[in-house]
Amino acid sequence: MNKEEIKNILPHRDSMLLLDEVTIDGDGKAIGIKSIVGDEWFLNGHFPNNPVVPGVILCEILAQSVCILMPKEKLDGATPYFTGLDKVRFKSPIKPGDTLITECEIIKEKYPFVFAKGKGYVNNKLCISAEFSFAIIK
Repeated sequence: MNKEEIKNILPHRDSMLLLDEVTIDGDGKAIGIKSIVGDEWFLNGHFPNNPVVPGVILCEILAQSVCILMPKEKLDGATPYFTGLDKVRFKSPIKPGDTLITECEIIKEKYPFVFAKGKGYVNNKLCISAEFSFAIIK
C-alpha cells in the first residue's frame, strides 16, 4: 500500500504520516518502509552536522505500521492513541540515506485496547525493538 492508500486507514496527514509503504505478509505482520532522505523536519537540529532520527519518531513509525493491521471498522472515525511503550531498545542510529524496514504485529486485542510489538531494521540489522499499546478512541 502506498501513502494514499495508507491515508484511507490512518488519520495521520502531511509531515506526520511517516510511512512510505506498508504491506501485510503471509504471517499477518505489517511490513513498513520509511526511506530517510535527509530533509525530514525531525532531523533539523537533531543533531547539527550529525543528523539522527529521534527515538520517539522511530516508535511512531512502528506504531503507524501496526495500525494498518487493525480492523478498518475499529479505526473508522477513531484515533489510535499511544497508551504505553515498553522494552524499547535502540540498537543502532538511523541516518539520512537509510531505509527503515519495520516488522510489527498485534499480540493482543481487548478493545478499545490493542497491544503490539515491532522491530525496525536497516540493511537487515536490528536498529529498534519495542512493545507498545494503544487505546482506540472515537
